[in-house]
Amino acid sequence: MSVKIGGDGARAKIFIETIERMSHQQILACYQCGKCSAGCPMAKYMDILPHQMIRFVQLGLEDELLGSEAIWMCVSCLTCNTRCPKGVRIAEIIEAVRQLRLRDNRNDHLDLHRLSAGALAELPPIAVIGSMRKGTS
Repeated sequence: MSVKIGGDGARAKIFIETIERMSHQQILACYQCGKCSAGCPMAKYMDILPHQMIRFVQLGLEDELLGSEAIWMCVSCLTCNTRCPKGVRIAEIIEAVRQLRLRDNRNDHLDLHRLSAGALAELPPIAVIGSMRKGTS
């Protein structure tokens, strides 16, 4: 029995390999125990939990993962990394997904001066910080 990966098989394989290369992690080492999600302080705010994000990568569900808000909700506290019994550094995988999202030119620049106070308050802090860094380098 084989597991069908998301969308176009070749594209999904490239996505998986790209995330592995960028994060320096073996995606298939994760066996979905859920300890990362159980300890994540931001899990209740995420539309996709940390262990589910890893599963999305494993299945090559690129569009679904890149379109999620969860990748921006991670505060990089590294709790997931310390809880993983297999030593998978989940925060690095999430950061790789963020980088891929920013590189694909979908909303890759945020003009803070054009946002209302309400919209600014709703933004994940990492998005604001990332946008400010892009403008200063």
